[in-house]
Amino acid sequence: MSCGIRDEIVLNDLSETGNNGRLSRAVRVTKLAVFVNVSLTIFKFAAGVLGGSAAMLADAIHSLSDLLTDFAVILGFRAAEKPEDSTHNYGHGKIETLAAVFVGLMLFAVGFEIFWSGLQKVLSVAGGAELSAPGWIAFAAAVISIFSKEGMYRYTIKCARDLGSDALAANAWHQRSDAFSSVGTALGTGGAILLGGSWTVLDPLAAVVLSFFIFKVAGEIFYKNVNELLEASLDPETCCKIEGLIRSTDGVVDCHKLKTRKIGNAVAADVHIEVDCKLNIVEAHDISTRVEKRLREACGNNGHFSIHVEPFPDSVHGMFHQGTDQ
Repeated sequence: MSCGIRDEIVLNDLSETGNNGRLSRAVRVTKLAVFVNVSLTIFKFAAGVLGGSAAMLADAIHSLSDLLTDFAVILGFRAAEKPEDSTHNYGHGKIETLAAVFVGLMLFAVGFEIFWSGLQKVLSVAGGAELSAPGWIAFAAAVISIFSKEGMYRYTIKCARDLGSDALAANAWHQRSDAFSSVGTALGTGGAILLGGSWTVLDPLAAVVLSFFIFKVAGEIFYKNVNELLEASLDPETCCKIEGLIRSTDGVVDCHKLKTRKIGNAVAADVHIEVDCKLNIVEAHDISTRVEKRLREACGNNGHFSIHVEPFPDSVHGMFHQGTDQ
């Protein structure tokens, strides 16, 4: 793998804040999301019933699913931050990934419910049935939801990036999918109210269209985190940076057999480094320790690194030829 790497690099997206601080910040942002989602769920259900809006009721169900995923993320974080023990030598970080997978599955379920409910109403209109126009309260609820959920998305995704958490990022996208759903609800209810008549079909039609956006986000979240559970390696760019960091470490001649993966927010890497064969075991060990220190500085102190030291082949061959010449 060839890539241009500076002598000093920092993999900011993989860096670690303290475990206690990470947990408290993740729980804090998720508790705020719980408060917002409880308020919106109650308001949306009331607006959907009073305003007679199928799209708003579907939107309310979506907000209710956000509550479930909020609790799943909180539980996942608390479990993932448990220290290593005799039965979990690499810690419990995979629980956080599992929570993200659960969020993806919930999004699929929510998307299907919105799709099926809206489709049934669209088909009934196509069959000659009439839908009553929704009330303005449904439109107002959709607008309020758009701004509040987009705000929660921006706040949550910033925290997810700062903490390097896939579970929190998945939950952020769940928040944004609710905002997307509310955009469709606002368009559908607004169009149905203003145009009336047969145009009332815009309300459930909006719900159907928005369900596909939800399916897309759910698929991305689910694939990424299931792949991580299946021990997928880090992305090529990050692996390239790690190789460059190792090769630029003083005393390392070359490296190969780099294997990487993620365990929750922690990075795990196994690598073989080559050093001058004339070095004694203490000197070779010191180089290995330097490599591990730099990896921890770049990838976080909670990482798991296994470094195998080998003599540099060219040096071995050179010594062999010198011996035969004598």
